[in-house]
Amino acid sequence: FFACAQDAAQQIDGFMLEGFSKTGERSWDVNGTTADIQEDVILISDVDANAYGNSKVNIKAKTGEYDKASGNVRLKEDVVVTTTDGGQLTTDTLNWDKENNMVVTDKDAVITDDGMVAKGTGLKASPDKKIAQLNENVKVEMESASAGGEKETVYITCDGPMEIDQLNNIATLKDNVVAVRGDQVLKADHVEVHFDPETKKIATIICTDNVSVTRAGNTSYSDKAIYSAADQKVILVGRPKLIMEADSTKTDPLLFGK
Repeated sequence: FFACAQDAAQQIDGFMLEGFSKTGERSWDVNGTTADIQEDVILISDVDANAYGNSKVNIKAKTGEYDKASGNVRLKEDVVVTTTDGGQLTTDTLNWDKENNMVVTDKDAVITDDGMVAKGTGLKASPDKKIAQLNENVKVEMESASAGGEKETVYITCDGPMEIDQLNNIATLKDNVVAVRGDQVLKADHVEVHFDPETKKIATIICTDNVSVTRAGNTSYSDKAIYSAADQKVILVGRPKLIMEADSTKTDPLLFGK
């Protein structure tokens, strides 16, 4: 229903639109400072919306366009999606499918959560289910605990996509993945990052497909590489091969498996 004060025909101040489930529970609401009701759409300013699924999700934007036929909302300018645990998604435009509680954009997007900032072009996400995908040109900063317990940052890039599953504490990155921790560089075409459920910092990184690890000029190749944040070591599994610089006097902190 609409809760509003009408100034003139089709022009509304104090706009609100709500949707309810079959059992009578509120499933979503859209609020705005003003609304221009047209034949097929409603143009809304200062959008402040909420989705009530598995958990509450708030969506804000400077403007929104509510499609009467589909019930979907297109949000524009300074779009911010915030989950109850403080995670945020920001972008310039966003299409919100209210019935399926999905948000999609083909623009640049930034996901911010405990210990992680991920950026990419193109996104689809189900915020209440804590699932998201950045489609391409992905850049990520993640926190990892060092051996002494101090925070350190791991920088990861990939061609994409990157899939984030917060409920299962895992992120998967694909195609030309490069992870940098200090002077150590891990490369692969498929990387899984597993997070500690309590601290939300990196616990392990598992690399497969075209794997290489470089440090101090020495490069190791293998079928698989497993980085453990607990002991700060990389285990190489499956036909490992080490290529060392002729004048290198340093040794990589690597363990070799079969």
